[in-house]
Amino acid sequence: MLIKLHMEQIKRRTLWLKKIDELWEQSSLIWLYGVRRVGKTYLCRSIRGIEYFDCELPGVRRMLDDPEGFFKELKGKKVVIDEIHRLGNPSEVLKIATDYFPDTKVIATGSSTLGSSAKFRDTLTGRKKNLRLVPMIWQDLVDFGNTSLTRRFLYGGLPHLFLSGSVPEREFQDWMDDFWAKDIQELFRIERRYSFQKCIELIFTQSGSIFEATRFSKPCEVSRETVNNYLKVLEATSIVNIIRPFSSYKPSEIISAPRVYAFDTGFVCSWKGWEKLRQEDLGILWEHFVLNEIYGNLQTEKVYYWRDKRGHEVDFVMTPKKGMPIAIECTWTYDGFEPKNLIAFRKRYPDGKNIVVAHNVDRAFSQRYENISVKFISLPALIKESEQ
Repeated sequence: MLIKLHMEQIKRRTLWLKKIDELWEQSSLIWLYGVRRVGKTYLCRSIRGIEYFDCELPGVRRMLDDPEGFFKELKGKKVVIDEIHRLGNPSEVLKIATDYFPDTKVIATGSSTLGSSAKFRDTLTGRKKNLRLVPMIWQDLVDFGNTSLTRRFLYGGLPHLFLSGSVPEREFQDWMDDFWAKDIQELFRIERRYSFQKCIELIFTQSGSIFEATRFSKPCEVSRETVNNYLKVLEATSIVNIIRPFSSYKPSEIISAPRVYAFDTGFVCSWKGWEKLRQEDLGILWEHFVLNEIYGNLQTEKVYYWRDKRGHEVDFVMTPKKGMPIAIECTWTYDGFEPKNLIAFRKRYPDGKNIVVAHNVDRAFSQRYENISVKFISLPALIKESEQ
């Protein structure tokens, strides 16, 4: 029931451990969430001095039938309660922990749908901090001792797949089968497996494109409404990222159609049938990786895209609490950048930073195009620019 690991056996994901420490300074309870096998358990077990409990085990569930007695034994310690959705009343258990044992630092993990449920939110309002663990970000590659972006793109950012000896095509399908069996069938009333998985296939192969439910309806053999319901389920379970348009509702702008991204590059490559990456494949995969980096580092969902009806499009737009919108373009190499989209955007929204993030920028530099200044930066520098 209680698992202790030798620390030398574990690669420490330094950025995430730092975030956990920072959040524990603000609250005694952290809700850690993310897709299955993204590394939540591995991360939690790597915390020094942690007491780990897995609610998949009947003995642990029996212990938590008496949460008061459970937390009395662990007073003042660091505790992980993994797969907490297996408990009958997880919200009540965590409420007792925060209200009566504030000196005990707790991380809870479980189904993403539990975290988004109204009861879970209402019961723990003001008591917890959320931390979304995304597929491996740049710092994780550094920590794992392999910073090859082409490997990260092909193998994906789930640690067990990234560390595979060869491109894990079979494992991608196995993961999807587990997702259907454990995340969908247990938690949602979706009966038509073919239609649902066909929807996922189309989203992954068209990842990063503007989503139109009508185009999915016929190949999935379901109604437009059902396709939209499928998308809501995929968003709730964190396997897609939905980027909505940035707009001031001007007639010339796209104001409602979202862009939908698969949660991980490895699954995009697998579903597209890419076993080796061509130069023309790298741009869209870099765009996915940049988005993943923003989500992981900044822990924000306030990421948008912009497009007008003449086809000008900016990859990402961020809206800081103070200041003007930040326009972000992703390009694999800085010499492949075309300024026309940023110029069109700034004609409508003249104030704010213009950023191009490319993998081959070591030192930031700026260039002017017509009446705008564009800053070319690396991915780590993008995070610093966005935080300012």
